[in-house]
Amino acid sequence: MDLTVTHITHKETYKEPRDDDDDKQVVAEIMARSFIPTLITTIPWEGFHFAGHEIQITEGKDCYGAFVWPSALVLCYFLETHAKQYDMVDKNVIEIGAGTGLVSIVASLLGARVIATDLPELLGNLQYNISRNTKMKCKHLPQVKELSWGVALDRNFPRSSNNFDYILAADVVYAHPFLEELLMTFDHLCKETTIILWAMRFRLEKENKFVDKFKELFDLEEISSFPSLNIKLYKAMKKNRRSA
Repeated sequence: MDLTVTHITHKETYKEPRDDDDDKQVVAEIMARSFIPTLITTIPWEGFHFAGHEIQITEGKDCYGAFVWPSALVLCYFLETHAKQYDMVDKNVIEIGAGTGLVSIVASLLGARVIATDLPELLGNLQYNISRNTKMKCKHLPQVKELSWGVALDRNFPRSSNNFDYILAADVVYAHPFLEELLMTFDHLCKETTIILWAMRFRLEKENKFVDKFKELFDLEEISSFPSLNIKLYKAMKKNRRSA
């Protein structure tokens, strides 16, 4: 999948105050981080350059979570270019809806202790991508765990042991019926000091409604936007942290 072709040329009507030329320049830089290998291999893969490494990602063909979506590239680029402000070194990080694992891999390469999570049917490819791109390269070897939103949260991720500095999420809101469960999962995994970094592409009215519900539980700040991709990048923390 050539993201440079399919997504840079796709324009949407969503408007933001970012200068159009600046948006195009930054988006071009982000998408230039991906490349298609010139040699044909037994297992096809797509390449990415982040955190000083070449990352090789194998995608699937049978579900949304098996592809690298532009929101993941936006979040990876942000983590790399804001490494001082959002320092990943030795931080406890969990990614929900990790998909192919690209965001988790970049966070690991930047020094974080990462748990990459997704549905059980995606874990095989997720583990494969993470292992091939982090072995002998990372300070902390990332973990891969099953996480179905809203399911057995207390058993698999008890609140008493949740001590995440960051929750990472890229394009987790789309055409699926589990938005309430997704919100429940965000809330369950967060402590008072946890920072959510969340990249989202707006496609339907459903995304706007989810953001409204999300803001009932979290203080939400838009930290970047990419109008040509229809993507926004958010930072969030739990409401009423001082009195909690």
